[in-house]
Amino acid sequence: MEKPLRVSLIVVALMASAAIAEAQQAPDPRVADLVQAGKVRVGLGLGVPTLAIKDPATGQVRGPAFDLGRALAARIGVEFVPIEYPRPGAVMEGIRTGAWDVAFLSIDPSRAAVADISSPYMEYDLTYMVPAGSAIRKVEDADQPGTRIAVERGGVGDLTLTRILKRAQLLRVETVSAGLDLLRARQADVRAGVRPGLLDDTAQLPGFRVLEDRFGVVRVAALIPKGNAGRLAYISEFIEEAKASGFVQRAIESAALRGVQVAPPGNPDAPK
Repeated sequence: MEKPLRVSLIVVALMASAAIAEAQQAPDPRVADLVQAGKVRVGLGLGVPTLAIKDPATGQVRGPAFDLGRALAARIGVEFVPIEYPRPGAVMEGIRTGAWDVAFLSIDPSRAAVADISSPYMEYDLTYMVPAGSAIRKVEDADQPGTRIAVERGGVGDLTLTRILKRAQLLRVETVSAGLDLLRARQADVRAGVRPGLLDDTAQLPGFRVLEDRFGVVRVAALIPKGNAGRLAYISEFIEEAKASGFVQRAIESAALRGVQVAPPGNPDAPK
């Protein structure tokens, strides 16, 4: 090969490499607004181990929702900014004020009315925790006049029980620990919650047990404010990659969650 031709080919190769690099660095148009902002604000509802919990001594937040939010920010190439709320149900308050760009929460029809929802990334049971000597053995036993059920206000347990209970009384509390306090003080007969969290509590508190059956199945997904189909598509791809790569399973194991499974591929609730 003559020298001029060889030089020309090298120049072409360098130009092609530069073009590829530029294309790789160009922001995905579906999240261009987040790239321009330089950050993604992630709504985190604290107090539930399946989402996120905060160490009161160190202030450190951990949990699958925290892990996914940080991984999403890294994928986009922007700063991860957690927006903390005292309980999962309170996260939805931020959607009216535009306080966050994405949140990781349980799927519920009431939330679908104001937010777009990705495919789920994990799932687990909703059930009850009761004193060991309680006559309540099954979920249906609790729906009786005079039975007081403590539940976190606005959480998926509250939303579900509001629809299905006919006789029992709901005692809505502002934090997860407040519901536990009511049960311990015998000011509530039952505490509603997610199986992983209730199992953790009974392991620390002798004298209580978790029912074997359930009153609902929780599927957890990414939520974004309505009206941004591109961002939803991008985040849905991220969720599917996180499931397929084993990232979600590792997040579950890192949080030492029991009774939690990675959601199957795809979205079972998507319109057919």
